[in-house]
Amino acid sequence: MRVIGVDGKQLGVMSLGDALTAARSSGVDLVEIAPTATPPVCRLVDFGKYRYEQSKKDKESKKHQHANKVKEIQLSPKIDPHDLGVKLSHAIDFLCEEMKVKVVLKFRGREMAHTEIGFQLIQKFLKEVTPYGHPDATPRLIGRAINVMLSPLPRNKRAKNPNEAQGNGEIEEQHAEPRPNQNENHKPGAPLPSHLPVNGPAHSTPTPAQAGFQNNPFGHLDVTK
Repeated sequence: MRVIGVDGKQLGVMSLGDALTAARSSGVDLVEIAPTATPPVCRLVDFGKYRYEQSKKDKESKKHQHANKVKEIQLSPKIDPHDLGVKLSHAIDFLCEEMKVKVVLKFRGREMAHTEIGFQLIQKFLKEVTPYGHPDATPRLIGRAINVMLSPLPRNKRAKNPNEAQGNGEIEEQHAEPRPNQNENHKPGAPLPSHLPVNGPAHSTPTPAQAGFQNNPFGHLDVTK
């Protein structure tokens, strides 16, 4: 088998026993990396570190596979500004999720007589998504539609998704909303409203007359003498 050392240099073709001896002397493992080659290729490497590097490569390859997904956004020359904003928001979401976006602007009937309006709308759309993606080529008129493909910018150069930031801000605002206070509009020195208590529950202290019995037959008598 052909053996590659820890430093990446070839140690030559050797037997299995010699390769294992070299691995033990270096304190590493003997890993077969190309079993179909002639002769098979093995490498002296720390197996734990080797598995970690392989997992990183697998994650990177999955990211590239995810970027190959294509989402289509359809426009029209007479699209409503609100609908255009919704389409733009969807395109930004797709680009921030590492997806490609195909923008198609279709002409109907006599709209083909003013294709410049469609190109102006496409250029406006591309300008809005510049912080998140870039066109693979200039927009082209194919048949009765203008087509352009957008690719996401690298993560370190791409702006944050404004839709996600807005959603997080609304949640924080809801959690930070103070509880209503009945006395928050009360000015110092002004009397409190009649329905609010001053120094305790909203009840008044009964007078001596109120404290007695109702319909007291001896109430007219003077008992102080």
